[in-house]
Amino acid sequence: MTDSLTGVETRLKALMLKALDGETAAQRDLLSALSGYLRAYFARRLGRDAADLEDLVQEALLAIHVKRASYDRAQPFTPWAYGVARYKLLDHYRRAGSRAEAPLEDAGALFAADDVAPREARRDLGRLMQALPERQRKLVQDVKLTGLSIEEASQRSGMSASAVKVSIHRAVQAMARRARDGH
Repeated sequence: MTDSLTGVETRLKALMLKALDGETAAQRDLLSALSGYLRAYFARRLGRDAADLEDLVQEALLAIHVKRASYDRAQPFTPWAYGVARYKLLDHYRRAGSRAEAPLEDAGALFAADDVAPREARRDLGRLMQALPERQRKLVQDVKLTGLSIEEASQRSGMSASAVKVSIHRAVQAMARRARDGH
């Protein structure tokens, strides 16, 4: 088990044990944490835009909740949760009449870091920034992404610090409008 998966196992198993002991807050926290892992797991297999992705996540969460009494406290939690998710995926394929397979993987497949969302966010940010004038794009890059101070960006651009602040503010507003309008 990798260090990150070990940490996930420790955290989720602790929540599961507390949930089994009747702590409703732990049950809620467990299902909330699992929903992100399940969404990423199913999205990697079905595609992020699959119409029934959320239904599948909810089915798996419900199954984990309903079948929690079958969990053996002496065993690791993540392989058990992965098994439930995998069976829900297989059920989905059967209902859809698909011959797709869900290979037998280890629990790491469910609890792997989801690198799709950050990649999509970088792509979207890149598109929004491309629509900005060059000077604003450079200022946003320097201050918001690279981490330069306003003063450092001011010196690099030859603009006053207040002009840099105003330009960045306007750029961020423009990107927010474009994102909201879907452009």
